[in-house]
Amino acid sequence: MYQLKDLLSLMARLRDPQYGCPWDIKQTYATIVPYTLEEAYEVADAIERSDFEHLQGELGDLLFQVVYYSQLAREEGRFEFDGVVDSITRKLIRRHPHVFPTGDLYAPLDTPRLTEEQVKHRWEEIKAQERAEKAKAPEQLSLLDDVPQALPALARSAKLQKRAAGVGFDWPAALPVLDKVREELDEVLEAMAGDDKDAVAEEIGDLLFSVVNLARHLKVDPENALRGANGKFDRRFRFIEQALRDTHRPIEDCTLDELDALWGEAKRQEKNLPSCG
Repeated sequence: MYQLKDLLSLMARLRDPQYGCPWDIKQTYATIVPYTLEEAYEVADAIERSDFEHLQGELGDLLFQVVYYSQLAREEGRFEFDGVVDSITRKLIRRHPHVFPTGDLYAPLDTPRLTEEQVKHRWEEIKAQERAEKAKAPEQLSLLDDVPQALPALARSAKLQKRAAGVGFDWPAALPVLDKVREELDEVLEAMAGDDKDAVAEEIGDLLFSVVNLARHLKVDPENALRGANGKFDRRFRFIEQALRDTHRPIEDCTLDELDALWGEAKRQEKNLPSCG
């Protein structure tokens, strides 16, 4: 079987200025980013669908993205793939002192086991220390500086809020956040009455941000929650389409009430409830 060193050699040959692939030669960090995001989502999709037959291939595609960036950096004399491996290994050893108390990766595993809550607390403490060290650098102007701009909007909202909450800028409980959601919804209605599209878009953004905050307080990952809602909509809409195919009716010829009735039937079948028909 091919090994990691073979993949690194393949990448170097693809980027060879004289004999490499023209497409690969012209790529840059920026042009590869969309493929990286796509590959990450394809990994998540395979896991969500329990498609373990294809998960290995999707993980390979994602690994190739790391190899690609490392090759670009090697060509520019910035760092190499070995440096990537070294940095993540050192960071994980540093962030798991309950597993590696001496900082030795291969030391005997004989330390007392912590609870999951203790581990999370230690993890956050260590990350806070790392951020404090970064804050000493002149280029670090905000706690939010290292929250990636390229994160999906829901995920970035949650991370921004969590970072601010870490220094006390947060609601004390979920119920006041729920009141904020209602307040933002009222502001959406007010903007709609004014027929100002820009204002409506801004208020919708505020509403979504407050819903993410509510999810965070309830310990719900908003990205996963929305993915679940997307999947549910997908299943139920496909049920409607199949039901109409079975009766040879085009969906365009149905009234909204008829479609809504089929939607209700899809919900009942998902919950194993008896049909109203």
